[in-house]
This record gives sequence, structure tokens and C-alpha cells, in this order.
Amino acid sequence: MAWLFNDPDQFADEMVVGFAAAASRWVRHVPGGVVRSTRGSEPTVSLVIGGGSGHYPAFAGLVGPGLAHGAAMGNLFASPSTQQVHSVARAADQGRGVLLSYGNYAGDVLNFDAAQERLRAEGIECRTVLATDDVSSAGPDEREKRRGIAGDLVVFKIAGAACQAGYDLAEVERVASFSNDRMRSLGVAFGGCTLPGADEPLFTVPEGRMAVGLGIHGEPGIEEVEVPTAAGLAERFVSTLLGEVPDGVDVRGARVVPILNGLGSVKYEELFVVYATVHRLLEEAGIEVVDPEVGEFCTSFDMAGCSLTLLWLDEELERLWTAPCDTAAFRRGGVSGQQQVAAEEIEAAVAAATEIGEASDVSRRAATRVAEALDAVAAVLDEHADELGRLDRVAGDGDHGIGMQRGSRAARDAAHEALEAGAGAGTTVQRAGDAWGDRAGGTSGAIWAAMLDAFARSIGDEDAVEAAAVAEGVRQAEEAVERVGGAAVGDKTMVDAIVPFVRTLTERVGAGDPLPQAWDAAVQAADQGAESTKELTAKLGRARSHGEKSRGTADPGAVSFALVVGTVGGRLWGA
Repeated sequence: MAWLFNDPDQFADEMVVGFAAAASRWVRHVPGGVVRSTRGSEPTVSLVIGGGSGHYPAFAGLVGPGLAHGAAMGNLFASPSTQQVHSVARAADQGRGVLLSYGNYAGDVLNFDAAQERLRAEGIECRTVLATDDVSSAGPDEREKRRGIAGDLVVFKIAGAACQAGYDLAEVERVASFSNDRMRSLGVAFGGCTLPGADEPLFTVPEGRMAVGLGIHGEPGIEEVEVPTAAGLAERFVSTLLGEVPDGVDVRGARVVPILNGLGSVKYEELFVVYATVHRLLEEAGIEVVDPEVGEFCTSFDMAGCSLTLLWLDEELERLWTAPCDTAAFRRGGVSGQQQVAAEEIEAAVAAATEIGEASDVSRRAATRVAEALDAVAAVLDEHADELGRLDRVAGDGDHGIGMQRGSRAARDAAHEALEAGAGAGTTVQRAGDAWGDRAGGTSGAIWAAMLDAFARSIGDEDAVEAAAVAEGVRQAEEAVERVGGAAVGDKTMVDAIVPFVRTLTERVGAGDPLPQAWDAAVQAADQGAESTKELTAKLGRARSHGEKSRGTADPGAVSFALVVGTVGGRLWGA
């Protein structure tokens, strides 16, 4: 249980500020996370890692020479937003491209992918390598579905060393992907973690029992067994991981890096007792142990548990794994030739990414209507937050209402700030979308950010916001949702309201209807689409695991979408 905090809602933000102050030798705080405070004599590819807070030293503790160039940090156990990832990547970029790397979790994939698209649109070459090391989360024939746990460290270290060695972006991606292919992990837990301000842990394990294969956020494991001895746990770890050796590897004579990782409250001394048997069993299998690591590398706040990762080396991987690095939490050897970067230089890079560009007078007038519409949206979602939360609790975790409330309030405030700075309609919408994604969190926050970003790109800051431009903007927003979320009509998601809205608006505008009338007809279609989700069974999102329980209740995402578009119409078009 976390005893030391001020406001639980501000815990992650305050933690980042404190970490950056304590680790200023290695990092500087930027919006969304941290970046290196030093730079080498020659520019390199930049490695940007990240995920939710609560996993220290992942992710900020792994930023420094020879490892990552930046870390995007979300709230506790929550993905960083698209804007956070984009902000950190822009600040870390040295002109040779950016590799994004993180554990394979749905929210992270949504937001990092959206940030990657934005970076590419800005002319920054960007690629991604996921960590998928957890053998318990999917079978060997579906490795792309596996979660990332402590194996994150392997991918980060190999990629960071490749950057330091001067590899180009394609080669950094290649070797990082290869390192992911050559590692496997298994985790166990004896008890859950309790987040700041919470009265109970996120999950519990019965006294005297151990959950095998549990994820670092408390995702279900593959089985529950009696707590073994330290030697028994080591035998479980080693036998499981030796049961799935990477292709092309002969166990006898192989060189392997074992990483025994504590998840938060297992003491180092206990880990060493477990590792004694791990080491012996690997040697008995004919394996040569190389540069083992025992400690905390990817934690889960105060979770009682640990994991074992095996990295099967070849000559290149061994050279990169053992290469020098210097970060707040992980160091080996000595990294030379680093110079402190002036704070003003980092601030200038951040400021360049947030500058308000030129806009026409007609677009600025439209931006005023955007801000007024978002005032109304925030007010409506305040009124309906409890009802949206009730809908979400039927088959989800009940946070949709508060997420929409937080997101819309942040979007409202960001729109007014952009308006005061002279922004046009496109930039105002884009800033609102970034703020919505930052504060709302979760999948819906990522989707609203993607929708508003796509709409903003379509309408721009120069032309009048007329019917054809609006229809094209909502069409592109729909495409962004389908690309980011992967849902289709009938899956019981917000897509069931979005698609009929977009189709109707496009058809009516194409037929020559004035925009206000076309928008009203589209809102009716969205309402009908949201209502139709009552009879559907959830196929995607968290509600899918509850199956039939979701029938009879409308999808909260579809309902909130219909609420939003129904609120903004008259204010946007002056009807």
C-alpha cells in the first residue's frame, strides 16, 4: 500500500517532477515524460520508450547514454496519451529517426501508433518494436499477442546500444525485433498492488497460493498453485522457459542472459535465494550463463511477485547487451563523450512542437465557434457523467463517465487557450483533441484524440469550414477510429454510432442539403445507432469478457458519441 502521497490524482505528475529533479544528471522533464539531459558528439537514432507509471525503473529510470533517449509516462498503469508520446519523441529526435518501443498492451498500442502517424506526417521517420515476452499470455503460435513484462529491458537495452553504436533506423529496428524474438519470460504473484488513495488492492491471491502467469497490472494468470519453496519456484521458471526455446537455438552450449525481476515487494535477498537454483539448473542443462541480472527492472508498484526472463544470445546481441550504458537505474561500464544539453535547447525543441501557426480570419472565426461548442460539450458530459458511468459498470469498469468528463473539460480549456493565441479552427480542434486524450485516458480517450486530430487535419487553418470540408473531416475521423480501434459495426462500440452518423452526413451533404439540416439528420442516425447497441453482445473492449451480460444495455461509448455530436451542431453552424 502507498502511504506517501498528496492528491492521488496528481501522484504520477508529482512523481515525474521529483524524479527529474533527483536524476537531473541523466534526464530533463518535458511535457509527457523525460528526455536525456546529455548528448553525444554525433546525432544518433533516438529510442523512445514508455508506458504507464508505477513500473519504476521502467520507464524513466532507463533513460540515459547507451539506453533510451526519452520515456513517455502515463498515469499509474495507464498508457501515455498520443500527445505525451509525440511530445517526448519530438524533444528526443536528433534528425536520424525515432524507434518507439514498449510492452504490448492495447492502450499503449493505440496511443503510440497514433503518435507514430503524427511524427511521420511531420517528416520524422519513425518505427516501432513491441516487447512480447510473456509466455503465459498467448501460445507460441500467437506470439504477436503476448504481453510485455520484464523483457522490456532486453529490447530497450539492445536498441539503445545499437543507437549508441551508430546503427541507422532500419538496423536498430532489426536488432531490437530480433532481441524480442530471442527472449521469453514468465511471472508469478503472491498478492496484488494497492494504488495511492485506494482502500484495496487491484486483485488478491488467496493466502498460501501463487498466481502463475499473472500480468504486471494484475491480468489473469494461467493457474493458481500453492506457494512453492524458492527452489520450487526456480524449477517452475526454468522448466517452463526451457520448454519454449527460440527457433535455431540448441540448448546445450547456448549462451543465455537470465534476468530475475522483482515486481515491487519481494526483497532482493529473496530473489538471490531463488536465483541460486535458477543458475544451477541452467548450468545443468548445458547452458553458459552470461552477465545475469537480479533486481527490480519492471515493477508493479508494490506487487508481491517476480519474473524470470531468458535472453538467448548470438554474437551481436551479446555485444549490444554488454555495451556500456549509464542511466539512473541501470548502468554498466563507462560511457564517454557525453555533454550536457542546455535546458534552453530542450525547451526550444518542445516549444517548436507547440507553436501556433498562421491562420486566416475566417478560420479564426470558426475557431470561436469550436470553443463555444466545446463549452457546451463539457457541460453536457458533466450532466451525464453518472449515467455514462452506470452504463459502463454493467459490463466494464465504470470509468467511462469520469473519463469523458475529464477529457471534455481539458478539451474545452485547451480550445480557449489556442483561441486566445490566435489559432485557426484546425489547430484549435487539434489542441482540444490532444488535451482530451491526455486527461481522459483509456481507449476512449485515445479514440477521441484520433478523431479530433483527423478532423483538424482535414479542415486546416486557412479555408472556411463549409459543408464539404466538414463531411470530409468526419469521414477521415471515422477512418482514424477504424484504424486505431479496429472495431466494426456490430461489435458494440462507439463505432455503432459513428458509422451511421458519418454515412448520413456524407449522403445528405452530397445531396445538397444545408449543413445544419444534414448534421441534424446525422445526429438522429447516431442516436439510433447508439440505441441499437442494447441488443448487441460486446465483442471488443473490456466488456467482451462479460459476453451476454452486456445485452440489454447500450454501449456507453456509442451513447457519449451521440451526446457530443448532438450538442455541437447548432453551436458550430449557427443554427
